[in-house]
Amino acid sequence: MSLFPPGKSPSIALRANRASLFCTLAGLFCVLAFAGISDDPALAQQAPSRPIVSAARVVLSGDTTRLAFSISAPVEARAFVLADPARVIVDLPETMFAIEPPGAGGNSRGLIKSYRFGLLAAEKSRIVIDLSGPARIVRAVSEPGPDGATRLLIDLAPTDVVSFAAAASRTLVSSQPEASGKASASGKAITPGGGAPRANRPLIVIDPGHGGVDSGAHLPGRPPEKEVVFEFALALARQLESGGRYSTLLTRNEDVFVSLGERVRIARTAGAQLFLSIHADTLSETSVSGATVYTVSDRASDVHAARLAEKENLADKTAGVDMAEEASGISDILFDLTRRETRAYSHVFARTLVSIWKDAAGLNKNPQRSAGFKVLQAPDVPSVLLELGYLSSEKDAALLTTPQWREKTASAVARSVDQFFAMRGPGQGGAEGAASVSGQGGG
Repeated sequence: MSLFPPGKSPSIALRANRASLFCTLAGLFCVLAFAGISDDPALAQQAPSRPIVSAARVVLSGDTTRLAFSISAPVEARAFVLADPARVIVDLPETMFAIEPPGAGGNSRGLIKSYRFGLLAAEKSRIVIDLSGPARIVRAVSEPGPDGATRLLIDLAPTDVVSFAAAASRTLVSSQPEASGKASASGKAITPGGGAPRANRPLIVIDPGHGGVDSGAHLPGRPPEKEVVFEFALALARQLESGGRYSTLLTRNEDVFVSLGERVRIARTAGAQLFLSIHADTLSETSVSGATVYTVSDRASDVHAARLAEKENLADKTAGVDMAEEASGISDILFDLTRRETRAYSHVFARTLVSIWKDAAGLNKNPQRSAGFKVLQAPDVPSVLLELGYLSSEKDAALLTTPQWREKTASAVARSVDQFFAMRGPGQGGAEGAASVSGQGGG
């Protein structure tokens, strides 16, 4: 049974090979369309309904910095600034970006330090521009260029710190879109088969990290983290569902942005009994390799875990979604006990996963760690973050993109889930029954 509609989940290798071809085809399509060939009804039926961005460049003119995109059709752009760090956000209707590398581009030039783009939510795409200094938006419009082709132009000019801060504060609340991605926009549970979670089966929520405008870790010549972890999540969901013992739900079922808080809410609302967040990091030390399993804790187990949590917790800002911290509003003894018991179960699963994973693939020299990851904050759902390996390691990167490695390691995770629920006994959801292990560490 296909997990998604045709074309929704091609392999990483296929995506990499098709990306450059698609850029060429996108440009060719635009030429054909303008030439009037699209008047043919057969061709019109094949025409994509979304605008296509096929190229981007940064142009300097005096004190103005321009980010120019070649786009197949005019779009309405809505732009605003955000602070801490300084960014320009440009929201568009759902748009296809056929640009290499996918998801990001640009070296520091003028007022633009870097930029990224992708799907933000249902029918909405976003461009995020990291600024090298305070800037004001001169204009953000689409218009015909000298050659007649449509361009999306974002012109920026320098401004002072006070004026930038004032502009950012005016737009912070009013301009934030819905943070949830398509994974939850419909209000329906997302399972590999497209149906609802099955009764009397533990529900496992699998969270492919990053997505959409947030590519995650990315190195030249290698697929971005968001693609690597999505392919693994699909493999894991297949393995868990195939045995008939579990239901699975993905926090995103395509390349779309989902906020950290929304990922947690998806798991809690669905009544998940285990939450697995999948990632693949990069480091400056290219010799570091192997998988690591993280749990949540108020104090990080080590400096590396603290740095990783800090980086992962910036995912919302990476996508230009600055959400206010949410207070639970609960501080009673029952809540604290539930959270302690849940963290205890999270530690138990982490140890189980490390023990079984080592027979299937490589582990980091310090494979079990903890820190204050926002995505692991559900007080009533045992949660772990699995770093599959490091894209900065040639060894890991070569393995992470192969179907054979994915199937082998996904099988190891599935066996870990089996052992975890065998230990807990049937019908144990949330933090129920955790008293038997509550003394085994709560972070």
